[in-house]
Amino acid sequence: MKGFVIKTLINAAAIWVAAWIVTGITLTGDDWQHKTLTVIAVALIFGVVNWLIKPVVKLFSLPLFILTLGLITFVINALMLWLTSWASDKLDLSFTVDGFWAALFGALIISLVSWGLNLALGDDD
Repeated sequence: MKGFVIKTLINAAAIWVAAWIVTGITLTGDDWQHKTLTVIAVALIFGVVNWLIKPVVKLFSLPLFILTLGLITFVINALMLWLTSWASDKLDLSFTVDGFWAALFGALIISLVSWGLNLALGDDD
């Protein structure tokens, strides 16, 4: 359970950094408490999307993994972030990703920040 909470908080921090850096990713709210709750909810959705849907997409895109030497991973991560934005919109959360390029750059930032925080905090798994 502790690992799940830490991974969710790391994803939340990474999503917040991506929303701060990438112009096409917006996280709106009245105050910082609302933004904090929103980004934690988005991190939970992002975790569920990556847990349920990403393995299926990776399985079906295996020939593209081989053909592109794994670079298709960036596109799949962008699509997972875009899907998270769509699900957040359906749940009335104030998180949006405007377009594929914003999703691609956002997914890259989220991957880098998550990697760095996992490296700094240590990963028990």
